[in-house]
Amino acid sequence: MPDAVQRSILMLVAGAKGAIGSTLSVAAALLARRPELVRPYLTTSGRFGDLGEGVTVAGWDVSPHCLTSSLRVHGVVPETLWGDLAHDLEGVDLRPAPGPGVTLGRQVEHIAADIRALREDHPEAAPVLVDLLPSAPGHRLDPGATLDEILAAPAASAPPDLAYALAALRCGVPVVNFTPNAIALPAVVAAAEAAGIPLAGRDGKTGQTYFKVVLASALKARQLYVDGWYSLNILGNADGANLMDPACAAGKLANKTQLLDEVLGYRVGERYGQGSHKVHIDYYPPRGDAKEAWDVIDFQGLFGLPMSMRVNLQGRDSILAAPMAMDLARWVAAARRAGLGGLRPELAFFFKKPEGPQAPVSFQAQLARLEAFGAHIDEALAVCG
Repeated sequence: MPDAVQRSILMLVAGAKGAIGSTLSVAAALLARRPELVRPYLTTSGRFGDLGEGVTVAGWDVSPHCLTSSLRVHGVVPETLWGDLAHDLEGVDLRPAPGPGVTLGRQVEHIAADIRALREDHPEAAPVLVDLLPSAPGHRLDPGATLDEILAAPAASAPPDLAYALAALRCGVPVVNFTPNAIALPAVVAAAEAAGIPLAGRDGKTGQTYFKVVLASALKARQLYVDGWYSLNILGNADGANLMDPACAAGKLANKTQLLDEVLGYRVGERYGQGSHKVHIDYYPPRGDAKEAWDVIDFQGLFGLPMSMRVNLQGRDSILAAPMAMDLARWVAAARRAGLGGLRPELAFFFKKPEGPQAPVSFQAQLARLEAFGAHIDEALAVCG
């Protein structure tokens, strides 16, 4: 079990110079300097007091830009908020990602060495790996492969996230998979369970999909039958550009589509057939990180009479995602301390495609399961002293 004197969180971020990752660094710095700008937006404020409230960010990225240049490129956080913190931000320990032309095992060795060095630099902090890498095509690994077979495979046969997750497990560090990429292979899950290391994921539920689950749960609770649901996302950041590759978008679109049937308990559009539930993502550069989401919902009530609803969300993608990543880091750090390893379906509230046995699907069930998990962690920590 981790050292009980750890009184802050060390977020080891894969993709640390991306829009969400750079926003995280600003949030961590402001949490120390101006906590009133960050703390009210964290759902874990007041929870897990033995972890403290400090957050340190470190990690990896392929970008050659410094962190402040990345912040300017992404344009998510106004420079008026972080300009005075430029010196602190340039001091964030961000390391080059491992090269792609090697085996997964070699990548794992590279990342694990970095993790060990970062932990030595921050012995007072509970480490958590947070995966913020872009959506990637599906892996070409045998789902039944052993851990040794996975490590011997070419790096190109799997999304880069897998190497980070394996390195974290090797170093006893919990993993938050905020991406749509599937890394919870049976051998990986078994290793996490054996070592008592929490795995949480996948695909952070930040904006449109969060409200989609809320609305679908509300319609289901009122027995209002959904005939059709059309969802459109427009965004102009690097994530939007990446998702124009159909191979990269496939996982995210599947996650955004499947959850609706899971929440409602039936296939949308049974009356009208295929095409009654559509999800589209379009890259629209003028939007930048300020994405817009449209939902058209057709449903019926008493006597089968039709009604409809229109929802327009104008959100800031990274501003919604960064506090969720911070919250998740605290949840898995607390679970690690309580000895609760393996997949954590109790954290389904935060994800489009939660992994783990009997993960709750409705908003009400997810929230109730999360609260129960918090109580379970508190009880376990109390017993541990």
